[in-house]
Amino acid sequence: MMPAKASAKFVRISPFKMRQVANLVRGMNVNQAMSMLKLMNKGAALPIYRVIKSALANATDLANEQNPVDVDRLFVATIRADEGPTMKRIRARAQGRAYRVRKRTSHLFVELGQK
Repeated sequence: MMPAKASAKFVRISPFKMRQVANLVRGMNVNQAMSMLKLMNKGAALPIYRVIKSALANATDLANEQNPVDVDRLFVATIRADEGPTMKRIRARAQGRAYRVRKRTSHLFVELGQK
C-alpha cells in the first residue's frame, strides 16, 4: 500500500501546542488515535483529528483490488507540525507603549502506514 497523506496549512494554533498532541498520536493505530483525539481537551486535537480523518479517506480512495486497505491495520506513521507564517499585531499598553503580539500558525502533515 502506498502511504496515504493529508495536510492542513495555516492552522491558527501555535506549533508548540500542536506538537504536544501530535507526539501523543504518533505511531498509534488510526482508530485508537481518532477516539483519543475526540475526547481530548486540547485545542489542537480537532485539527489533527480532521487531518487524520482526511488521510484515512485518502487511503480508502487509493485502495483497489491490487492494493486493498485494512483500516484496522493502519497507523499514524508520520505526523509533523511545522511552523507557518506569524501574524504580528500591536497591543496598546500604558503610557503610549505598544507590545507586539505574535499570532502563530502551523502546517500539519500526516502520513498513514500499514502494519
